[in-house]
Amino acid sequence: MEKPVYELASLFRQLGLPDGEEEMDRFIAEHRLAPDQAIEAAPFWSSAQAAFLSEELAEDADWAEVVDGLNVLLHDQRGA
Repeated sequence: MEKPVYELASLFRQLGLPDGEEEMDRFIAEHRLAPDQAIEAAPFWSSAQAAFLSEELAEDADWAEVVDGLNVLLHDQRGA
């Protein structure tokens, strides 16, 4: 059985965030992470969101790949 493939918009929906392209771009632009900050430790997540991100990464679960992608986007300082 193949693992599901999730997209960034799906992750935003899972986290209870607006998932339109403009809303996602705005969120990413407004929520930058320090170079050494773990995505799940960011202060802007609710405890439930942080727990979800942490669990998915720790278990290398279905969402881990797209969480990694969001992590890269939040750490990317180009254009910031």
